[in-house]
Amino acid sequence: MNDRILTDAHNLKKLVREAESVADEAIIAMARLKQAMLAARQNPEVEVHTGQRALVRLTEAEGHALAMSTHLLRVHDELSKVARVHAGGDSDIDTVIPPAAIASRSAAPTANVEV
Repeated sequence: MNDRILTDAHNLKKLVREAESVADEAIIAMARLKQAMLAARQNPEVEVHTGQRALVRLTEAEGHALAMSTHLLRVHDELSKVARVHAGGDSDIDTVIPPAAIASRSAAPTANVEV
């Protein structure tokens, strides 16, 4: 295998893992935001329905972020297949992703909730 293919493969591996990490960080940030929103409306001076629309929209955003994460796993899986063909023999490149993690069902919510 030539050096350019190996260099490209290692760069792609680094970048796909970075993208997956950023997706995870976004999901974590939204979880923290949801927690803070729910804690804020626990205040006895705040109506129990306050922020409900924002919570619904945040939950939709979380679903989209999870779908993005799933799509990135699919990208990762496809790149691993390309690496097996073009960088075969380099066991440091291949990543095995279980089929269940990239199932064809979308992780995005299918129902549109209006509040």
